Amino acid sequence: MNKACPECGDKIVGRIDKKFCSDGCRNAHNNKVNKDGKNLIRNINNRLRKNWRILESLNPDQKTKTTKTKLEAKGFDFNYFTSIYTTKAGTIYYFVYDQGYLPLDNDFYALVKRQ
Repeated sequence: MNKACPECGDKIVGRIDKKFCSDGCRNAHNNKVNKDGKNLIRNINNRLRKNWRILESLNPDQKTKTTKTKLEAKGFDFNYFTSIYTTKAGTIYYFVYDQGYLPLDNDFYALVKRQ
């Protein structure tokens, strides 16, 4: 039985359940199939990574305060975070992985790191 590679059309040699002629063709095929969804995910992950780096750089001692102006000047995007934590008292913290922020009065923010 001669099977053809779905990516390049070459004859497949080897195991009977082999689907592609090479790793390169397998990777090329899977990259084409997953391209649309991967772009969205990549862009969101890049946004989260940037937000995390900004919070980490402004919070070297695990707990501090900063301003909305400073966060925005560094490119922080308040639309992207990974979780919300609400305390028993009803205080809402927003987290980007282990780095969190709490909106305070007068456009100040408390920055925290979850242990």
